[in-house]
Amino acid sequence: RKPPRRSARHEIPVAGVRRRHDDAAPRGRRLAKPPGCRVGHDGYRVERIIYESRPNVTADAAALCLKAGNAAILRGGSDSQQSNEAIHASLAMGIEEAGLPAMEVAPRLGLVRERLEDAGCEALLVTSLVNVRYLSGFSGSAGLLLVLPDETVLVTDGRYKFQSAEQLNAADVEARIEVGNLSRQKEAMADAARGVRRLGLEAAHVSWARQRTFASEWFAEAELVPTEGIVEGLRRVKDQGEIARLALAARIADRALAEVRARLREAPTEREVALELDYRMRRLGAEGPSFDTIVASGPNGAKPHASPSDRAVAEGELVVIDFGALVDGYHSDMTRTFCVGEPATSVLRRMVEVVTRSQAAGVAAVAVGRRCAEVDQACRDVIAEAGWAEAFLHSTGHGVGLDIHEAPTVAATSTDTLEDRAVVTVEPGVYLPEHGGVRIEDSVVVTDGGCRALTTSPKDLIVT
Repeated sequence: RKPPRRSARHEIPVAGVRRRHDDAAPRGRRLAKPPGCRVGHDGYRVERIIYESRPNVTADAAALCLKAGNAAILRGGSDSQQSNEAIHASLAMGIEEAGLPAMEVAPRLGLVRERLEDAGCEALLVTSLVNVRYLSGFSGSAGLLLVLPDETVLVTDGRYKFQSAEQLNAADVEARIEVGNLSRQKEAMADAARGVRRLGLEAAHVSWARQRTFASEWFAEAELVPTEGIVEGLRRVKDQGEIARLALAARIADRALAEVRARLREAPTEREVALELDYRMRRLGAEGPSFDTIVASGPNGAKPHASPSDRAVAEGELVVIDFGALVDGYHSDMTRTFCVGEPATSVLRRMVEVVTRSQAAGVAAVAVGRRCAEVDQACRDVIAEAGWAEAFLHSTGHGVGLDIHEAPTVAATSTDTLEDRAVVTVEPGVYLPEHGGVRIEDSVVVTDGGCRALTTSPKDLIVT
């Protein structure tokens, strides 16, 4: 009998010069971080990485990931062969092993506490699961987080007994975790909140019925105070770990589209294209799609949120593809419009030209301190000049992060102002039922000098 093959272990420093590995087992299949090892970070740069090899991930590829991946993945670098190899290496190794910066989760609770007085409360009950995750790292489907002046309490049920402890520990968040049935959770929360006179609730995330239950059964001694945007306000500005995850999600979507684009020549149905994109993103390492993938061809393209149907993609028609990838809870969002062969009419081509110019004007308007309404107006001016003002049916964009749609809002009615390290979409469109639709969208990071695109797929119209 042959002895079992051992997993190969590698250690690679930033310089990529020195590495330790076991060449006797170059094709180990199980990805795992050996006990006691860690990945260090200094901003975007990775100090070192230790990993067990996998098929198609050599020590050289991992070194390349460290050398080129910081620019190519975290900073949205070029589509060079080296960058693509770095992306593949990072996806195969996993998020931590690929060297993505750690997110700054622990300080967020302190920032929430600083906002409580202005919100008119002494403590905050966080009921939005997305906000619970943002503040604690816990990603389970059931949980409440109570933020007190000097303590944090998380309650959840037995399904998440071990996961909750592991995730809070990984995020370096200090909190008391209470696990049990609903009765036990209620008891733990009531005990923790004893002495709190004014308890804040997230007004946007608590139903009327639930508020009544909290008031009568959970926190009878406290006055319940509605609050708005305490956590969401913090989520507007991303830390470097968040931007890195958004960038990797965008790169996965870019790569998936590059692999599927040519399939449009084969007259697939809209549903087939959507399924293929979802499959490719998962295969490349995404947890799944960011939202239900939109593929809308011909007249269906005039419906901004059309559902993929059994309609086949036909030559000369426009095809709108709006989709994104989900990585470690963070979303990407991108739209491209294609045509198999030359557009059948001059109107279709003009629609694409106008929306392309509109989107470029919107992206050029993005900058720190710019009002979101101004970005929206920059897009609308181009479309209005072409005579299609009424055919631009939606707002220009939105924030992207743990939610696919979050603050800030890029719309004519928005009062938001863009801040450094906010991530927003710019996605103008023109929709004419007798012709079809066009939408072009990128997700961008706001910077002092303007913005940096996370989604980088080419905007070439014609698929030949």
